[in-house]
Amino acid sequence: MSNYAVLLRHLERFVRSEANAQRTRLRERWARPLSERVARGFAIEGISLSSFNSPRSILLNCHTNESRFRDGDFLVLHRGDPEGEDSIEVILEYDDETQLEVSARTGKHFLLSDKSFGWIADESMLDLSPFFLEALDEVADTKRGRERILPLLSGEKEPRLDYARYERVLEAAYLSGLDQSQSEAVALAYASDLYHLVQGPPGTGKTYALAHLVRLLVGDGQRVLVTALTHRAINNALNKIHQVDASLPVCKIGSITRSADLKVDNFENFAQSDFGDFAGGYVVGATPFATRNERLSHIEFDTVVFDEASQITLPLAIMGMLAGAKYIYIGDEQQLPPVVTSGKSEIGCTSIFGYLSPRGNQSMLTTTYRLNDTLAAWPSRIFYGGMIKPAPGVAERRLFLAQVDERWAFALDPHKPVVFLDLEHRNSTTRSRLEAEVVCELVLQLIKAGVPPAEIGIVVPYRAQGRLIRNLLREALPSREMLKDLVADTVERMQGQEREVVLVSLATSSPGYAANLAEFFFEPRRLNVAITRPRSKLILIGSRHVLKAEPVDEEHQSWVALLRDLVANSTVFNLPGGQPI
Repeated sequence: MSNYAVLLRHLERFVRSEANAQRTRLRERWARPLSERVARGFAIEGISLSSFNSPRSILLNCHTNESRFRDGDFLVLHRGDPEGEDSIEVILEYDDETQLEVSARTGKHFLLSDKSFGWIADESMLDLSPFFLEALDEVADTKRGRERILPLLSGEKEPRLDYARYERVLEAAYLSGLDQSQSEAVALAYASDLYHLVQGPPGTGKTYALAHLVRLLVGDGQRVLVTALTHRAINNALNKIHQVDASLPVCKIGSITRSADLKVDNFENFAQSDFGDFAGGYVVGATPFATRNERLSHIEFDTVVFDEASQITLPLAIMGMLAGAKYIYIGDEQQLPPVVTSGKSEIGCTSIFGYLSPRGNQSMLTTTYRLNDTLAAWPSRIFYGGMIKPAPGVAERRLFLAQVDERWAFALDPHKPVVFLDLEHRNSTTRSRLEAEVVCELVLQLIKAGVPPAEIGIVVPYRAQGRLIRNLLREALPSREMLKDLVADTVERMQGQEREVVLVSLATSSPGYAANLAEFFFEPRRLNVAITRPRSKLILIGSRHVLKAEPVDEEHQSWVALLRDLVANSTVFNLPGGQPI
């Protein structure tokens, strides 16, 4: 069997096992008693119809919502059987605790009108495996797949560099305002004839470099597809491209519901845009799935740029690669990997970035424009070989507070950029009310001291802790707008974002519980993302008891030691009961 056939067989098995694992997990969860599902945040009961905003946009009411659901989740509405005839598949568009806005995925939403009370919402899934399998078939059967993509993935085809183009762009990039490592990365990616990887550690301006690279490619008349796993990442990239050069033809192809923060035109499909008539280059942003349906199918591109490529699996990358002939992967293997349900793949690393990274053809951005000197020191040493340095003017940056309540002045002290508040509590698992109350008090103090709510981020390991914190803040904040500006969510939702101040609530204080969840709770890349979101101040809130966790696995033991080391490099305050002494 050829190398190509072996690779494709491994990828097909991975796709099928993922789909099967997700379905199995879902049905096991549905089989649990409703009371248990509600208590654990896997379901909402007592849902009623409020109104129809449009034929498929629905407002729902519920009395209590302690779920783990968040915007973008796939749910199923039903009256007792998630797989029954009257079940309705929806997407959660907005969660306002007791009011939910959902969009129907099928035409069965009319059932809500006839039976408006007593509905249940359970998590659901969107089976995307047919799209992946179709892409794998295409890569095996097409000239581009056989002569370009499969040789690239199998290591039989390596990129070549046009040194004349490299030298020309290197100087031009530096003169345009890019720093040395950004200029090098852009020049190498531009001059490569096949692919290049750009590693962008936190705050190093990877999206800025992406925008400058895209401008160069469009200037050469290239049609560029910018893609990523999430709409948020695509929107951020397109907005940055528009900011760097507003004259470039840029649009996004996708649902209008995913374009609220977009600063360029959004079209439901490529035919609605006039880009197909352009003689020169342009930029289109879309998910890889859009290339497999009526939105963007059969549209050819010259270069495909993958943002957040360390979160993109190989089958998903292949889906996007089929749309173009040259590939730029921008990501960071020290940040979040793809979410995989079925365990480790036969091909090893599950992300396209991690799969290609050992071969070289890679550059790294080394100047952070986010983290001050204290915030940058620990992650630079632990994750990036000490190579990450703050930009001039950023190293000395400290939190500015107009006035500080003396009661919390020690924790908010701008001269202590990394603080660990040890509440000394015990036995909490996925939520800690004590930590949530302290977080709430600190947020109120920060706002009182002049920090805008939009510059405050709260990172939690579990959705349950995030909802608890949001509920407390809803009661404490003077306006609902403030709550909308704040971010209180898991690491997955915070990757790619930054705030002036970030509070990290560890939630878990039970060593045994943490040890059992060590592969998740102590995972170094999750920790790296959590602590590299702030520009000026990081406050860790937790209990020293969680540091006593003793996982069986030796690698997990080293991860616990990593968190201990972070705490040792923080300013530690002991607050038994969560109150200042």
